[in-house]
Amino acid sequence: MGRKLKDYYDAEYIDDLAGQFSEVMSNFDVEAYHDEIPKDYNELTFLNRQDVIANAIKAGLKGKYSENLAIFRLIWGEELQQETGMFKEGWWLWPLGRYVEKHALEDIGATISFVQDFTKRHTGEYIVRPILINHTKYMMDTFLKWSQDENVHIRRLSSEGFRISLPWAVKTTAALNEPELYKKILTNLKEDRSKFVQKSVGNNLNDLYKVNPQFADEIIEEWKKNPLSKNTTWIIKHARRNQNKSNT
Repeated sequence: MGRKLKDYYDAEYIDDLAGQFSEVMSNFDVEAYHDEIPKDYNELTFLNRQDVIANAIKAGLKGKYSENLAIFRLIWGEELQQETGMFKEGWWLWPLGRYVEKHALEDIGATISFVQDFTKRHTGEYIVRPILINHTKYMMDTFLKWSQDENVHIRRLSSEGFRISLPWAVKTTAALNEPELYKKILTNLKEDRSKFVQKSVGNNLNDLYKVNPQFADEIIEEWKKNPLSKNTTWIIKHARRNQNKSNT
């Protein structure tokens, strides 16, 4: 049996992360950091471990939110050189992202600036979730801009960030309050050359089919008014994979 995801965030990981912070700041409070780790830590679920470590990070750093984001930049390493790797190589950054997600609304501008670089190392869709829910128009406008970014990870985030049923996240239909932006973002991405992005767009529409199939069909039928490329055809097939099964 393979190692469970939660077990990557074990006592050794907790110690190593404290060591990384201590290397870049002389006043990192190691004791306060470790005090946040409960005795029953080994019994906790994956998401509960993320919360515990995020709280420990806050206790150890003691700084303001924007100051802590600057510290994260000192330890997070180089950008991923390929489309993949955000979990295989960037897995250890997950608790940092969880911290940012929990405090994202404290300084939205700082959060947006941070996540644009964070998502090039690990996944950023959880970080933007609170902003999407509480400031939907602002976040969707930001996604629209990102949908035309030259960086593949940012383009993927522009779709993955407003998925309705994002794994390990609270389900939200907030993006449906901005239907025109919803359509524009996915339309900007429908010809994307990256399979990484195509899969996200397909998954986004697949989520949409489960709550508003009429709207999902509307988007796709609009695309069909012009000849479909190979990339767009693949996205549509991926989006409708559950519908296709139910009709057989």
